Amino acid sequence: MITLRSKVDGKQFKLKELEDKLKPLGYSIGGGWDYDHGFFDYKIDEENGYTFLRVPFKAIDGELEQRGVTVQIGTPFLLNHVYQEGLDDNPDVFNGLVSMTWNSSVNQFSEPVDKDGSVDPKYMPTAESLIQELELTLLD
Repeated sequence: MITLRSKVDGKQFKLKELEDKLKPLGYSIGGGWDYDHGFFDYKIDEENGYTFLRVPFKAIDGELEQRGVTVQIGTPFLLNHVYQEGLDDNPDVFNGLVSMTWNSSVNQFSEPVDKDGSVDPKYMPTAESLIQELELTLLD
């Protein structure tokens, strides 16, 4: 993981406003969100895993599922997830066959070999460009 300086760090926005501005740029809300925090992810590359620019945010006046919630942006960072090839060798199985059937239909992806793989420095120019675009989009 490589943290990146940005003028958006600490800024507050309505979550809906962020979604409306960032999704057309290619960002998606990452899978690691909870009731009080989440991430906007921009996939940079799929070589040797997945390299993302990740923009964290946290709710400051409610929960993320609430209409009109305000969020505060944290420090953006580059992240690399390295996934294993093939099927997951450590499935999250509980309570027998019914759970296995349900789990296999929902959790189809392998767990990461390394959730925080090393980020190739070749992605820094792309990340810096994305940070500039992020700042122009959100701070104008």
